[in-house]
Amino acid sequence: MSANAAWQPTVCKHPDWKNHWESLYAAKNHAEVSWYQSHPQHSLALIGDTGIGTAAGIIDIGGGASTLVDHLLEAGYRDITVLDIARTAIEQTRERLGNLSQQVTWVEDDVTGYSSGRTFDIWHDRAVFHFLTHERDRALYLEALHHTLKPGGQVIIATFSDIGPSQCSGLDIMRYNPESLSHALGPQLRLVETLTEEHRTPDCGLQQFVYCRFHHN
Repeated sequence: MSANAAWQPTVCKHPDWKNHWESLYAAKNHAEVSWYQSHPQHSLALIGDTGIGTAAGIIDIGGGASTLVDHLLEAGYRDITVLDIARTAIEQTRERLGNLSQQVTWVEDDVTGYSSGRTFDIWHDRAVFHFLTHERDRALYLEALHHTLKPGGQVIIATFSDIGPSQCSGLDIMRYNPESLSHALGPQLRLVETLTEEHRTPDCGLQQFVYCRFHHN
């Protein structure tokens, strides 16, 4: 993979979303947001469970401020793309990674308008899909997913569970269990594994997430 240490601004489909997240990350560093994890153990376990190995092409949706990329690089993955709507989040992580950031492709974009000239083995999303409260936005997300994932690829999505919070970062969210998430994603994605996480936030709150891994039919 050729390194892509720079990126170009995009015309955002939802400028209000972009302004919201840029403002949030300008006010907080990556370790202060409620969904921060120093070690994303469930995401790493599910990526390992795909069986694809470190040659996998992985796209991390909304991963601009996540530490997942750090751990993937440490584990030997080298075909990693991180997509986030917020340039500020991407810049924070690039600064944290230093020279290692040159081994990652960075995309500043709104996932509901994302279009790529390449495909991936694994689509990973922790805590983006549940912000899509309108059916049209969920349809656009799935259109991007299906065009971006290789045939037979795998999808890992984590959302607040059906007993989790109803809001996050001042925004309403959609809560799911494995069955309702599978229904929302449609028949092209076959559910193969689920995990539940009791996530402790930096201010000691508790949020329950559900993680689901799917095969793309």
